[in-house]
Amino acid sequence: MEFKNILLEKKEGVAWLIINRPPLNILDIETLEEMNQALADLKTDDGVKVVVITGAGDRAFSAGVAVGDHLGGKLPKMVEVFHKLFVSLIEVDKPTIAVVNGVALGGGCEIVAGCDMAIASEKAQLGQPEVKLGVYPPPASILFPRIMGRQKAFELILSGDSISAKEAERIGLVNKAVPEEEFEKAADEFIKRFTANSGLALTQARQALYRNFDLEFHQALEVTGVDATLVMSGENSVEGLTAFLEKRKPVWIR
Repeated sequence: MEFKNILLEKKEGVAWLIINRPPLNILDIETLEEMNQALADLKTDDGVKVVVITGAGDRAFSAGVAVGDHLGGKLPKMVEVFHKLFVSLIEVDKPTIAVVNGVALGGGCEIVAGCDMAIASEKAQLGQPEVKLGVYPPPASILFPRIMGRQKAFELILSGDSISAKEAERIGLVNKAVPEEEFEKAADEFIKRFTANSGLALTQARQALYRNFDLEFHQALEVTGVDATLVMSGENSVEGLTAFLEKRKPVWIR
């Protein structure tokens, strides 16, 4: 499929979904629809192990959803496609990594929070300024307390203030913040930690994490015990375990 507002590049098991609306990579309805379509396509691509989301240029990951799309007749559609994006990020069934190369504000910051992991340049600023416009950020109101805890979530959403990448790292909004001059190399190294593993194992482990988030501990332990038994008896897992015993590199089925 041809895209107008995003780029989709695949290399060495990594799909790079690039928001291509520089300099600020503003998210309008069309862009969000393209991102949802790209993630749906990637779900069925067994050649892709990891999905990376970033912004074109060096100024912004994304400065958020177009303000005009919050008004009038566009509002219901904007909410629909934007909220669908967070479902798409889960249902893609592959690890998702935000590579935050510049400011990530509003909807852009929410996408960072919606990815499984994130690495940021130290020049990046992240925040949810919506309250300053008389609204609030719905996905952030769900994701932030789960990521950083109640008090910090209240502070960031109710103040509308931005934070540095280092502060985002400290509170768990991003996994790692690195100096700008080291960012590209550090991002590649971060991503390669996952692509070295079996794509199927990554999917199975990720599904278990998402499933267990909302289960009571004993229930999660019971469900995971049944699931793990099935997974470990599968051809891919048997190859990995056998390779370890034979002191060789595994030849993954997927």
